[in-house]
Amino acid sequence: MGCEKSCCQTAKSNDFVSCLGVYDDSGSIIIDATPDFEAQSRYLKRISGHNKYSIFLTHAHIGHYTGLMFLGREVASTRQIPVYAMPRMKTFLEQNGPWSQLVKLRNIKLNKLHEDSLIKTLDQLQITPISVPHRDEFSETVGYSLKGKNKRALYIPDIDKWSKWDQSIDSLIKIHDYVFIDGTFFSDGEIPRPMSEVPHPFIEESTKRFSSLDRYHRNKIYFIHLNHSNPARNRDFQGRKIIESTGMHFANFGDTFTL
Repeated sequence: MGCEKSCCQTAKSNDFVSCLGVYDDSGSIIIDATPDFEAQSRYLKRISGHNKYSIFLTHAHIGHYTGLMFLGREVASTRQIPVYAMPRMKTFLEQNGPWSQLVKLRNIKLNKLHEDSLIKTLDQLQITPISVPHRDEFSETVGYSLKGKNKRALYIPDIDKWSKWDQSIDSLIKIHDYVFIDGTFFSDGEIPRPMSEVPHPFIEESTKRFSSLDRYHRNKIYFIHLNHSNPARNRDFQGRKIIESTGMHFANFGDTFTL
Protein backbone atom coordinates (compact mmCIF):
# COMPACT_ATOMS: atom_id res chain seq x y z
CA MET A 1 0.00 0.00 0.00
CA GLY A 2 1.26 3.44 -0.94
CA CYS A 3 4.10 2.21 -3.13
CA GLU A 4 4.42 4.39 -6.25
CA LYS A 5 7.55 2.71 -7.59
CA SER A 6 7.63 0.65 -10.77
CA CYS A 7 7.62 -2.62 -8.82
CA CYS A 8 3.98 -2.06 -7.89
CA GLN A 9 2.89 -0.20 -11.00
CA THR A 10 3.64 -3.31 -13.04
CA ALA A 11 2.35 -5.92 -10.56
CA LYS A 12 0.79 -8.96 -12.18
CA SER A 13 -2.67 -10.27 -11.40
CA ASN A 14 -1.24 -13.51 -10.03
CA ASP A 15 1.35 -11.89 -7.75
CA PHE A 16 -0.15 -13.65 -4.75
CA VAL A 17 1.07 -13.72 -1.16
CA SER A 18 3.07 -16.88 -0.46
CA CYS A 19 1.38 -20.06 0.68
CA LEU A 20 1.67 -23.79 0.03
CA GLY A 21 -1.03 -26.21 -1.09
CA VAL A 22 -0.65 -29.96 -0.67
CA TYR A 23 -2.95 -32.75 -1.80
CA ASP A 24 -3.23 -36.47 -2.41
CA ASP A 25 -6.14 -38.77 -3.21
CA SER A 26 -7.54 -38.41 0.32
CA GLY A 27 -7.78 -34.60 0.56
CA SER A 28 -5.86 -31.32 0.60
CA ILE A 29 -4.35 -28.77 2.96
CA ILE A 30 -3.32 -25.13 2.67
CA ILE A 31 -0.39 -23.80 4.67
CA ASP A 32 -1.16 -20.16 5.52
CA ALA A 33 -4.45 -18.38 4.86
CA THR A 34 -3.22 -15.30 3.02
CA PRO A 35 -5.14 -12.19 1.90
CA ASP A 36 -5.30 -13.99 -1.47
CA PHE A 37 -6.92 -17.02 0.15
CA GLU A 38 -10.05 -16.96 -2.01
CA ALA A 39 -8.15 -17.27 -5.29
CA GLN A 40 -5.57 -19.67 -3.88
CA SER A 41 -8.11 -22.03 -2.33
CA ARG A 42 -10.15 -22.00 -5.53
CA TYR A 43 -7.02 -22.91 -7.51
CA LEU A 44 -6.22 -25.75 -5.09
CA LYS A 45 -9.77 -27.10 -5.38
CA ARG A 46 -9.46 -27.08 -9.17
CA ILE A 47 -6.17 -28.96 -9.38
CA SER A 48 -6.83 -31.36 -6.49
CA GLY A 49 -10.45 -32.18 -7.22
CA HIS A 50 -11.29 -31.80 -3.51
CA ASN A 51 -13.93 -29.38 -2.24
CA LYS A 52 -12.70 -29.53 1.35
CA TYR A 53 -9.34 -28.71 2.88
CA SER A 54 -7.57 -28.17 6.20
CA ILE A 55 -5.53 -25.07 7.03
CA PHE A 56 -2.18 -24.94 8.81
CA LEU A 57 -1.01 -21.54 10.08
CA THR A 58 2.56 -20.38 10.61
CA HIS A 59 2.04 -17.18 12.63
CA ALA A 60 -0.04 -14.05 13.27
CA HIS A 61 1.32 -11.62 10.70
CA ILE A 62 -1.26 -10.29 8.26
CA GLY A 63 0.03 -12.10 5.20
CA HIS A 64 -0.38 -15.50 6.83
CA TYR A 65 -3.73 -15.73 8.62
CA THR A 66 -6.05 -12.88 7.58
CA GLY A 67 -7.48 -14.97 4.74
CA LEU A 68 -9.52 -16.70 7.45
CA MET A 69 -11.92 -13.75 7.13
CA PHE A 70 -13.31 -15.29 3.93
CA LEU A 71 -14.61 -18.25 5.94
CA GLY A 72 -16.90 -16.11 8.09
CA ARG A 73 -20.59 -15.22 8.08
CA GLU A 74 -20.09 -12.29 5.70
CA VAL A 75 -18.55 -14.47 2.97
CA ALA A 76 -18.43 -18.29 2.68
CA SER A 77 -19.96 -19.06 6.12
CA THR A 78 -18.12 -22.38 6.18
CA ARG A 79 -18.74 -25.21 8.62
CA GLN A 80 -15.96 -26.57 10.82
CA ILE A 81 -13.00 -26.04 8.51
CA PRO A 82 -10.07 -27.65 10.40
CA VAL A 83 -7.48 -25.02 11.31
CA TYR A 84 -4.21 -26.13 12.90
CA ALA A 85 -2.25 -23.62 14.97
CA MET A 86 0.39 -23.47 17.68
CA PRO A 87 -0.80 -22.70 21.27
CA ARG A 88 -0.33 -18.90 21.25
CA MET A 89 -1.74 -18.64 17.74
CA LYS A 90 -4.77 -20.71 18.76
CA THR A 91 -5.38 -18.52 21.82
CA PHE A 92 -4.98 -15.36 19.72
CA LEU A 93 -7.74 -16.50 17.37
CA GLU A 94 -10.01 -17.59 20.21
CA GLN A 95 -9.71 -14.38 22.22
CA ASN A 96 -9.64 -11.65 19.57
CA GLY A 97 -12.34 -10.52 17.18
CA PRO A 98 -13.22 -10.93 14.41
CA TRP A 99 -11.44 -14.30 14.50
CA SER A 100 -13.20 -15.36 17.69
CA GLN A 101 -16.52 -15.17 15.83
CA LEU A 102 -15.24 -17.80 13.39
CA VAL A 103 -14.77 -20.08 16.38
CA LYS A 104 -18.07 -19.15 18.04
CA LEU A 105 -20.09 -19.71 14.86
CA ARG A 106 -18.14 -22.90 14.10
CA ASN A 107 -16.94 -21.62 10.76
CA ILE A 108 -13.60 -23.11 11.77
CA LYS A 109 -12.49 -25.82 14.17
CA LEU A 110 -9.21 -25.03 15.90
CA ASN A 111 -6.69 -27.81 16.53
CA LYS A 112 -3.63 -27.23 18.71
CA LEU A 113 -0.21 -28.04 17.33
CA HIS A 114 2.91 -28.77 19.34
CA GLU A 115 6.44 -28.11 18.24
CA ASP A 116 8.15 -31.08 16.57
CA SER A 117 4.98 -33.21 16.91
CA LEU A 118 4.05 -35.11 13.79
CA ILE A 119 0.52 -34.65 12.42
CA LYS A 120 -1.06 -36.93 9.84
CA THR A 121 -4.01 -35.34 8.00
CA LEU A 122 -3.72 -36.89 4.54
CA ASP A 123 -3.15 -40.54 3.72
CA GLN A 124 0.25 -39.87 2.19
CA LEU A 125 1.42 -36.83 4.14
CA GLN A 126 3.01 -36.26 7.53
CA ILE A 127 3.54 -32.67 8.66
CA THR A 128 5.65 -31.40 11.56
CA PRO A 129 5.81 -27.80 12.85
CA ILE A 130 9.29 -26.39 13.47
CA SER A 131 9.68 -23.30 15.68
CA VAL A 132 11.64 -20.37 14.19
CA PRO A 133 12.58 -16.95 15.64
CA HIS A 134 10.51 -14.17 14.09
CA ARG A 135 9.05 -11.03 15.78
CA ASP A 136 6.49 -12.98 17.79
CA GLU A 137 4.23 -10.08 18.80
CA PHE A 138 0.93 -12.02 18.86
CA SER A 139 1.93 -15.64 18.34
CA GLU A 140 4.87 -17.95 18.01
CA THR A 141 6.17 -18.65 14.48
CA VAL A 142 6.69 -22.02 12.85
CA GLY A 143 7.76 -23.48 9.56
CA TYR A 144 6.77 -26.97 8.48
CA SER A 145 8.51 -30.15 7.45
CA LEU A 146 6.36 -32.24 5.12
CA LYS A 147 6.98 -35.90 4.44
CA GLY A 148 5.20 -37.51 1.52
CA LYS A 149 5.30 -41.02 0.16
CA ASN A 150 8.77 -40.60 -1.32
CA LYS A 151 10.13 -37.13 -0.61
CA ARG A 152 10.29 -34.36 1.99
CA ALA A 153 9.76 -30.60 1.74
CA LEU A 154 10.65 -27.76 4.11
CA TYR A 155 8.53 -24.59 4.24
CA ILE A 156 9.90 -21.55 6.11
CA PRO A 157 8.32 -18.35 4.77
CA ASP A 158 9.53 -16.16 7.65
CA ILE A 159 12.52 -16.12 9.97
CA ASP A 160 14.55 -13.26 11.44
CA LYS A 161 18.03 -14.51 10.58
CA TRP A 162 19.50 -17.99 10.07
CA SER A 163 22.14 -17.17 12.70
CA LYS A 164 19.45 -16.62 15.37
CA TRP A 165 18.02 -20.12 14.94
CA ASP A 166 18.95 -22.98 17.25
CA GLN A 167 18.76 -25.31 14.27
CA SER A 168 21.06 -25.55 11.26
CA ILE A 169 19.32 -24.63 8.01
CA ASP A 170 22.22 -26.27 6.17
CA SER A 171 21.51 -29.60 7.90
CA LEU A 172 17.78 -29.31 7.19
CA ILE A 173 18.47 -28.64 3.52
CA LYS A 174 20.44 -31.88 3.35
CA ILE A 175 17.58 -34.04 4.68
CA HIS A 176 14.83 -32.46 2.55
CA ASP A 177 14.22 -32.74 -1.19
CA TYR A 178 12.56 -29.31 -1.63
CA VAL A 179 13.35 -26.28 0.52
CA PHE A 180 11.01 -23.26 0.31
CA ILE A 181 12.57 -20.44 2.32
CA ASP A 182 12.28 -16.78 3.22
CA GLY A 183 13.41 -14.55 0.37
CA THR A 184 11.56 -11.41 1.51
CA PHE A 185 14.33 -8.90 0.82
CA PHE A 186 17.24 -9.11 -1.58
CA SER A 187 19.59 -6.76 0.28
CA ASP A 188 19.87 -4.14 3.00
CA GLY A 189 18.49 -0.66 2.26
CA GLU A 190 15.73 -2.03 0.05
CA ILE A 191 12.90 -0.22 1.83
CA PRO A 192 12.88 3.39 3.15
CA ARG A 193 12.88 2.57 6.87
CA PRO A 194 15.18 0.76 9.31
CA MET A 195 15.17 -2.83 8.10
CA SER A 196 15.98 -4.00 11.61
CA GLU A 197 12.27 -3.36 12.31
CA VAL A 198 11.36 -6.17 9.93
CA PRO A 199 14.29 -8.61 10.08
CA HIS A 200 14.61 -11.31 7.45
CA PRO A 201 17.65 -13.07 5.98
CA PHE A 202 18.56 -11.06 2.89
CA ILE A 203 18.83 -13.23 -0.20
CA GLU A 204 22.39 -11.96 -0.56
CA GLU A 205 23.12 -13.33 2.92
CA SER A 206 21.42 -16.66 2.25
CA THR A 207 23.14 -17.27 -1.06
CA LYS A 208 26.53 -16.50 0.48
CA ARG A 209 25.78 -18.95 3.29
CA PHE A 210 24.59 -21.67 0.93
CA SER A 211 27.55 -21.29 -1.41
CA SER A 212 29.38 -23.86 0.73
CA LEU A 213 26.77 -26.49 -0.15
CA ASP A 214 27.37 -28.61 -3.22
CA ARG A 215 25.20 -27.98 -6.25
CA TYR A 216 22.99 -31.01 -5.53
CA HIS A 217 21.81 -29.42 -2.27
CA ARG A 218 21.68 -25.86 -3.65
CA ASN A 219 19.35 -27.16 -6.34
CA LYS A 220 16.74 -27.94 -3.65
CA ILE A 221 16.38 -24.29 -2.63
CA TYR A 222 13.45 -22.12 -3.74
CA PHE A 223 13.17 -18.53 -2.50
CA ILE A 224 9.58 -17.56 -1.67
CA HIS A 225 7.77 -14.68 0.07
CA LEU A 226 9.43 -11.94 -2.02
CA ASN A 227 8.46 -8.42 -0.95
CA HIS A 228 7.15 -6.00 -3.60
CA SER A 229 10.46 -4.12 -3.32
CA ASN A 230 12.59 -7.18 -4.04
CA PRO A 231 14.31 -6.75 -7.44
CA ALA A 232 14.53 -10.54 -7.82
CA ARG A 233 10.82 -10.54 -8.66
CA ASN A 234 12.02 -9.41 -12.09
CA ARG A 235 13.26 -12.48 -13.97
CA ASP A 236 15.65 -10.28 -15.94
CA PHE A 237 17.35 -8.90 -12.80
CA GLN A 238 21.04 -9.74 -13.07
CA GLY A 239 21.32 -10.61 -9.37
CA ARG A 240 18.61 -13.23 -9.78
CA LYS A 241 20.27 -14.70 -12.86
CA ILE A 242 23.56 -15.07 -10.99
CA ILE A 243 21.83 -16.89 -8.13
CA GLU A 244 19.98 -19.16 -10.54
CA SER A 245 23.27 -19.99 -12.25
CA THR A 246 24.50 -21.47 -8.95
CA GLY A 247 21.54 -23.89 -8.87
CA MET A 248 19.09 -22.08 -6.57
CA HIS A 249 15.58 -21.08 -7.69
CA PHE A 250 12.79 -18.54 -7.25
CA ALA A 251 9.33 -20.06 -6.85
CA ASN A 252 6.41 -19.02 -9.04
CA PHE A 253 2.68 -19.32 -8.55
CA GLY A 254 1.48 -22.71 -9.76
CA ASP A 255 4.83 -24.49 -9.44
CA THR A 256 4.16 -28.19 -8.74
CA PHE A 257 6.36 -30.64 -6.85
CA THR A 258 5.81 -34.33 -6.22
CA LEU A 259 6.25 -35.80 -2.75
